[in-house]
Amino acid sequence: MNISDELTIVIPAKNEEKLLPRLLMSLEEQDYALMPCTRVILADADSADRTVSQAMKFANSLAITVIHGGLPSVGRNRGAIFADSRYILFLDADIELGDSTLIRRAIELMKKKSLHCVTTDIFCCCGIWLDHLLYTCNNLVQRLSRFHRPFATGMFMLLDKEAFDWIGGFDEKAIFAEDYQLTRQIDRKRFRVIQGGIYSTNRRFSKMGHWTMVRFFLSTALHGRKPNHYRNRYYEAYWETN
Repeated sequence: MNISDELTIVIPAKNEEKLLPRLLMSLEEQDYALMPCTRVILADADSADRTVSQAMKFANSLAITVIHGGLPSVGRNRGAIFADSRYILFLDADIELGDSTLIRRAIELMKKKSLHCVTTDIFCCCGIWLDHLLYTCNNLVQRLSRFHRPFATGMFMLLDKEAFDWIGGFDEKAIFAEDYQLTRQIDRKRFRVIQGGIYSTNRRFSKMGHWTMVRFFLSTALHGRKPNHYRNRYYEAYWETN
């Protein structure tokens, strides 16, 4: 199979045997014409479950490669090393694309506007009203960030490869908010939020508590210019929920 030089998809994962298939099925359903020959790199962080074997079940429909990962920032950077494409799409393993046209439209927008980053809205596929409210607040902040300093999460982050390399990739020492640190370096004129959305679960809210997640979010906003802040062991609990 000839691998496309337009897009590479990178997915950091650890113990995601239950949720990863949902993401991969939603990739299969994309109407993006180059999807079958788009390299999909799973950066596995020593999963103790069937994450890898579940991923390889999709090898006949998706060009999947499994590499060794680590923390999300490490896994994303290691995946990016293998990317010789024009764009890189970083996805979290526990999400599902909510629109079969999402990838195609995101790439078309990148080309049309000469953008460096495109993200989308996040919706909760389960949970209580507070879970939905917090994701709605996140979406509002993402959209407003276009007018000041871009903010996007690693759940869905389409980047221009040259811009990604110029920034220097993700901070591998960061335990938390490595995605925020990277996107805040994007020129706001080269940043957009596209309609369509992805679906995530409420598991982080359930395991850590809503107030803890709100504190993490506010801390991210307040310490954006202090990279060392996100290397604090205080944030290890967030990674352990993934």
